[in-house]
Amino acid sequence: MMTELRVTLKSKFTNKYKRGYPLLTKDVLQHDNAQLEEGALLRVFDEGNQFIGKAYYGLQNKGVGWMISDNENEKIDEAFFKNKMSSAFNHRKLFFKDTSTTAFRVFNGEGDGLGGLTIDYFDGFYLIQWYNEGIYSFKDQNISALTELVTYKGIYQKKRFDKKGQYIEDDDFITGERGAFPIFVKENDVNIAVHLNDGAMVGVFLDQREVRKRIRDTYASGKTVLNTFSYTGVFSVFAALGGALSTTSVDLANRSKPKTIEQFSCNGIDYEAQHIIVQDVFNFFKFAVKKELKYDLVILDPPSFARSKKHTFSAAKDYKDLLKDAISVTEKNGVIVASTNASNFDMKKFKGFIEKAFKESNKAYHILEEFTLPADFKTIPAYKEGNYLKVLFIKKRD
Repeated sequence: MMTELRVTLKSKFTNKYKRGYPLLTKDVLQHDNAQLEEGALLRVFDEGNQFIGKAYYGLQNKGVGWMISDNENEKIDEAFFKNKMSSAFNHRKLFFKDTSTTAFRVFNGEGDGLGGLTIDYFDGFYLIQWYNEGIYSFKDQNISALTELVTYKGIYQKKRFDKKGQYIEDDDFITGERGAFPIFVKENDVNIAVHLNDGAMVGVFLDQREVRKRIRDTYASGKTVLNTFSYTGVFSVFAALGGALSTTSVDLANRSKPKTIEQFSCNGIDYEAQHIIVQDVFNFFKFAVKKELKYDLVILDPPSFARSKKHTFSAAKDYKDLLKDAISVTEKNGVIVASTNASNFDMKKFKGFIEKAFKESNKAYHILEEFTLPADFKTIPAYKEGNYLKVLFIKKRD
C-alpha cells in the first residue's frame, strides 16, 4: 500500500474543507508542494491536529489535488475505487433502463467522490477521462474495478493532463473490443454518431441532453434556427427533427462540416436542405447583419475559451458582447438559447451578462426557463463550481 503523507491545512481554510470542499489548491497547505509527487496520498489535518480527510496529489488547472475520503481508517486501494464506482452506477440505475437514451455519464468526478475522473457510457462502451496525472497513477485499480462491476463491449480513455491541461494524443483503446466507429447511440430516440478513438472530442456533449430535447419538443417547430459554435451540429439535428423550417450551423473547424453531415444523415435528414457553414462565428455575425439575416431561434453555446487567428474569446470577459451579436440577428419575439460551461462564474453573474447585453442593445427580454446539469452529472453542494453548466432560454422583445 502506498505511504500516506501527513499535511496540515492553514487555519483560515479549515472550515471550508470541514464543510466538504473537495479541491485542494496550492495556497491551502502548510507543506512545500514542490516536494510532492503526482498520485501521492495525503492525510490532511488542521492546525489543532484534527483529522480532516484523505486526498491525492494531482495538478489540475488551479488545483493540486482532491479530497477523496473523510474516514481516517479507509484504505485507498482497489476496493475503495470499486465502492465509489458501485455507488455511482447505482445512482444511475434508471438511466441504464431507458432504451430511448443509451449515452450518459456514469461517474462525475468530485460529484461521485473522486475528483479528476469521469466515466461516460455509450451503448455498451465506456469512456474514462483522466484529468490529472495523480488520478492516472491509480489507472490499474480503477480499470480493474470498472471491469469487475460492468458488462462492456469495450473501454476507451482520454488523457487530459498535458502541460497545458489538454488532451494527449494516444490510441485511447484499453480493453474489450475495438468499436467500429462511428457507433450510433440514442438520445431521446435521436441517433448520434460517436467516435471514441478520434481525438479529444467524441461528437456530442452529454451535459446538454435536456436542452436539446426542449429545443426539439418546444421551440423548433416552424422556426428558422441558427446554431453557432455548432461543433457536430447535434443541436441542429434536434431542431430539424422538431420541425424547424431551416437550420444554419456555423463553426470555424473544417471538420465540423463532415461531422454535421454525418449527424444529419444518421437520422435520415437531407443535409443538403440545411445550411452548414465553416466560418468564424464572429465574422458570420457581421455577414448576417450586413445581409439583414434574422432567425427565430439562435443557439449560442461557445467554448469557455477559444482562440482563432483574429479573435480570442473568454466567456467571463466576452460573453456579453457575443450575446449582443446574437441579439442583432434574432427576430422580434425570437428566442436565444444562451449557454456556457465556464465554471469561473455563477448563474447570477451570467444573468448579469444577459441584462447588460440587452440594455446596451436597447432591447427588452424575458427569461423563459433555465437549465443546469442533468441528474447523471452528479454534483455536491459544497463545490458549486462543479455545477458549471448554465443555460437560459431568452425571449427577445422589441
